[in-house]
Amino acid sequence: MSSKQHYKVDTVIAGGGIAGIVTALNLLESKQKVLLLDRDEESNFGGLAKLSFGAMFFVNTPQQRWTGLKDNADLALQDWIENAQFTESDYWPRQWAEFYVNNCTELGYKWLRKQGVRFLPVVNWAERRSADNPGNSVPRFHVVWGSGQGLSDALIASLLSHRHVANLQICFRHKVTDMEQQDGRVTGLRGVNEHNDQSFTVEADNTIIASGGICGSIERIRDNWYKPWGEPPQIILNGSHRYADGLLHDAAREAGARLTHMDKQWLYAGGIRHPKPSLPGHGLSIISSKTSLWLDSQGRRFSEPLVGGFDTRRIVENVCRQEHKYSWQILNMKIAIREFAISGSEYNAALRDKKVFGFLRGIFFGVKGLVDNMLENCDDFLVANSIDEMIDKMQDNSEGVILDRQAIVEGIKTYDESAEPNGPFDKQRELIRHMRDYMLDRLRTCKDQKIDDPSAYPLIAIKQHILTRKTLGGIQTDLSSRVLSHSGEPIPGLYAVGEAAGYGGGGIHGLRSLEGTFLGGCVMSGRLAAASILDKQL
Repeated sequence: MSSKQHYKVDTVIAGGGIAGIVTALNLLESKQKVLLLDRDEESNFGGLAKLSFGAMFFVNTPQQRWTGLKDNADLALQDWIENAQFTESDYWPRQWAEFYVNNCTELGYKWLRKQGVRFLPVVNWAERRSADNPGNSVPRFHVVWGSGQGLSDALIASLLSHRHVANLQICFRHKVTDMEQQDGRVTGLRGVNEHNDQSFTVEADNTIIASGGICGSIERIRDNWYKPWGEPPQIILNGSHRYADGLLHDAAREAGARLTHMDKQWLYAGGIRHPKPSLPGHGLSIISSKTSLWLDSQGRRFSEPLVGGFDTRRIVENVCRQEHKYSWQILNMKIAIREFAISGSEYNAALRDKKVFGFLRGIFFGVKGLVDNMLENCDDFLVANSIDEMIDKMQDNSEGVILDRQAIVEGIKTYDESAEPNGPFDKQRELIRHMRDYMLDRLRTCKDQKIDDPSAYPLIAIKQHILTRKTLGGIQTDLSSRVLSHSGEPIPGLYAVGEAAGYGGGGIHGLRSLEGTFLGGCVMSGRLAAASILDKQL
């Protein structure tokens, strides 16, 4: 047997996540001979998206209109620009943002529908705008029926049943390490088949990087940490893909590509340890209960109340500006059953498996089974039948930090008093009351619920660490997904899509994401790369 395997195709794609799959699908339309290389096992085809909650940012959709929501591209772009805080040097990120907002429904939503992807009829409201923070003025978070796995399954089915599927070859456990170049043009890839440790080379007219970001490598996160936040946390949980390690970012840089905004990562403050970890430091991201009380590492309420769903980056920043960069959430069983959730397909089985009655039961009657699962299996969940007992357990799990017992007691007392009809003003209460004006949030958010309510016991304290998820920066590209050099010129033969490209332009989101723009960016950038290669308009 030869010690090196050689492939020759029209286009090679490095990465089998949603961006790579979408690109391959669009290329097959014109009978391109496509080689799709993925480092993971075949059972994990679909990448991180397969484990995601599976939601996308779209504008003025049938779902929005059906529920009476008025949205348009001008309003959405205004929200995006305010949220992103682009600088004068962010030419390509802003171009990508404008293109995405103006075209995401036509080129993303409608195209996905043709691939068999279905969305829930009611739109979620993530990253809400408030008086103090930018965000979405209206709900735009369109959840896939079947979650991220439903999205992956639909696109993989479309790919494998394509009329030109004979032109497609998929190779798993193929680790790409370097790019081939000749006379300034990228002419393919080389790497190792990890099934048999055999090296391989690929000769291709077009090379596409679809390998994800760097958030699967805690070392890379630390190396690219956002400096205004001080030193990285001692503990950072991994909520990304095991192979999102930046290896092909290095290869692209060696080929002359410009990398930008690598210190902009989309992190979550509500990270808990995975009860059944499959990689070092494996974590889950909880969707924070709106009514819970968010405390710093010493048990003090943040000066600006932290409420999940409003400004994810600001929440992370507040936690990271502490000396001890972790936090606590305090709630009770009644709040947890109605409001608690975990992001991703793994712990949303009814949505993932398309069980209509199970899904509706969770919406209307809560998620006691999920709460019980975490209480039993996750060490970050502490249960108590009094405030004193809860504080004692928190202290035992505080990593040597001395808790301010009085601050915890007073924080709960003051917050609970604000639940009374004529109680003192509390900003978090006002935000919750405002959120309940939207019908979906009214179903999943308690009304003026107190923490220290014996009828809602036991009390629950959740210890939370910073958790990685997505990389907002990446390989800079133009609106054809062509990789740009430091001089701003396209590198012949080289493209980047999805998270590897910062979801387009090397940083389409700027400082913050409006959520749902990750999977949407994978779809849009993949389609644009294919259109450029095929020299056609979408």
